[in-house]
Amino acid sequence: MKIPPPSQNFHRSVSVWFVGFLQYQTAYRIQKYLANLHGMANSLNEGQSNDGTILIVEHAPVYTTGIRTSNDVESEGKKLKALGAEFYRTNRGGLTTFHGPGQLVVYPVLNLKNFNKSMKWYICKLEETIIQLCKSFGVEAGQSSNTGVWVKNEKLCAIGVHGSRYITTHGLALNVNNDLTWFSHIVPCGIPDKGVTSLSQVSGKQLTIANVINPFLESFSHEFECQIKMLPFKVREDIVNHLKKERLISSATEEQLLKNKAFISKQYS
Repeated sequence: MKIPPPSQNFHRSVSVWFVGFLQYQTAYRIQKYLANLHGMANSLNEGQSNDGTILIVEHAPVYTTGIRTSNDVESEGKKLKALGAEFYRTNRGGLTTFHGPGQLVVYPVLNLKNFNKSMKWYICKLEETIIQLCKSFGVEAGQSSNTGVWVKNEKLCAIGVHGSRYITTHGLALNVNNDLTWFSHIVPCGIPDKGVTSLSQVSGKQLTIANVINPFLESFSHEFECQIKMLPFKVREDIVNHLKKERLISSATEEQLLKNKAFISKQYS
């Protein structure tokens, strides 16, 4: 699948920012900043229309839980932290899940007023994005009555989102080549009779995050009917300065956030 060129009349434009490994809390702070930005205006740079930003990261081992959680969160958090992971309660939908190395974590911060004012539509489009990505690796994945993307009875991609005034945060986590044993310590997304799998397992190929980023962006562009461009350096710089002012990042993280990642196709620059 190729990104449709501008002549295809995709009037929407979404920026992408891949930053590699990032602490969960830092990624959430960036989402909040972007959400405020998109909520205030539809312009990110010199008056050019921009309908959202895709933040792509990997996390060190971290468990997160959503607003539907009914368990003793404090007790669960202590148990999971003892495994060597971080633990956070969030405002996304869904229950407890895991993020870790080898997992593609994508946080689309979109203004749904410029797409479709329906969270159900939005979640469906995220699922279809991953389903189409899977086809490019010869994998037949699908939807079920439970949110996410599945290969038979095993979850391949978890989805948990939040929407406020039509601005989205949180997003999806696609298992690419991550260690799935971390999921054995929880009931993933609160579904006791289902398993988890990875794209490497179901495709029979040793895939990496680098292998799937461009196919993901191509699929996202197709499903959301938008052009994909790199997030302007000025916006990244403004966000980094905000994080520095709040003393939320180290100098090493600052340098990382301002780098361009070479394996994102030049077609997005």
